[in-house]
Amino acid sequence: MGEYFHSVTLDEAKCKGCTNCIKRCPTEAIRVRHGKARIINERCIDCGECIRICPYHAKKAITDDLSVINGYKYRIALPAPSLYSQFKPVYGRNRILNAFFRIGFDDVYEVARAAEYVSDATRKLLSEEGIRKPLISSACPAIVRLIQVRFPNLIDNLVRLESPMEVAAKMAKKKAVEKKGIDPSDIGVFFITPCAAKATSVKAPYENKTSSVDGVISIKSIYLKLLANLEKADESKQLAKAGFEGLRWANSGGEGLAVGTDNFLAVDGIHNVISIFEAVENDKLEGIDFIEALACTGGCLGGPLTVENVYVAKSRLKQHVEEAKAVQKGRRRKLEPYDESIVWTGEIVYKPVLKLDTDIEKAMKKLEALEKIYSGLPGLDCGACGAPSCRALAEDIVRGIAYETDCIFKLREKVRDLAAQMKELEEKTPPTMS
Repeated sequence: MGEYFHSVTLDEAKCKGCTNCIKRCPTEAIRVRHGKARIINERCIDCGECIRICPYHAKKAITDDLSVINGYKYRIALPAPSLYSQFKPVYGRNRILNAFFRIGFDDVYEVARAAEYVSDATRKLLSEEGIRKPLISSACPAIVRLIQVRFPNLIDNLVRLESPMEVAAKMAKKKAVEKKGIDPSDIGVFFITPCAAKATSVKAPYENKTSSVDGVISIKSIYLKLLANLEKADESKQLAKAGFEGLRWANSGGEGLAVGTDNFLAVDGIHNVISIFEAVENDKLEGIDFIEALACTGGCLGGPLTVENVYVAKSRLKQHVEEAKAVQKGRRRKLEPYDESIVWTGEIVYKPVLKLDTDIEKAMKKLEALEKIYSGLPGLDCGACGAPSCRALAEDIVRGIAYETDCIFKLREKVRDLAAQMKELEEKTPPTMS
């Protein structure tokens, strides 16, 4: 299947072989084999659900260390809108942004600003004739990968726009080149992320394109460094320029409110998203023009790489939004003219990793074998076999990566049969003996 990069990885030393993760994975990308979890790279969408659910913290996200910024002469921080809500309300947005200068950055560009440009481009898309609806937001990379893997019929519903992170990176670099006269090769832009999926989208962008972001640093790893410098931060620079519509993107429903249609649906939590997508595929969702789908419960505020409780973060974000509204007098911020080409992206293709075989005839035979094996399994979905369900085990058996006796019930049947055969043999004597 080729090479795969995933920011979500397993720490085998911490893994106890429990089955918590296999039950929650939305794409059945995890198996437990030989007492340790195994992640199937082709199926993983880096949603971070396993990081959230693992009681032993055996799942972790690979992001960059702060020291990565030292590889560039001019360093720009791209804080996600969810960052502001990680700190107590006493610290205003401008103070938080100025603290980045004290930990090694030369400039800051709010991703919330770029979110406003993406919202503007989405509004234009929605007004076009013949556009396939409902449009589905492409801002969450885990959702895009979920559609690629599990819902190929919805690929054409995806908004063909870059994420605010990518747009912010392009705008920040352009601004540094034009206003500072800096060589583009000397500029490094670093996204401060609440989730693992963003790290994957930078290291392994869709369709092997190159990301405009040079590194991804988790909120969790940078939080204490920023906190230690908040009191000393010089607020002489006015860095808080994003409007309230961009700030709301951090919370579930924020993007939907920004696109300017009443007929939008906001869904968060990967399993809730799957339910909605199934409804769309089955034509059971009517009157919806736009779907904002986020893998994390609570949106980006509930990302696995944040530090604050999602509900506390929601309350804090509301304060930042209200402050921005007061400055804007409740009106939408007037955007500067921008090159619309920076918010458009290329095609997104189907990743057929769930197919039994590329040959349709062989796939049909495997499906027939799968159904036969599945009908013989107990149907309890207990997970003792290391697969998330009996059907998943049947699929693994057909694929040749598991055995029927991996099922504890089938194993007991086999042992009983062998015991009966042994007893029958024990009672037999050779014909030469009396």
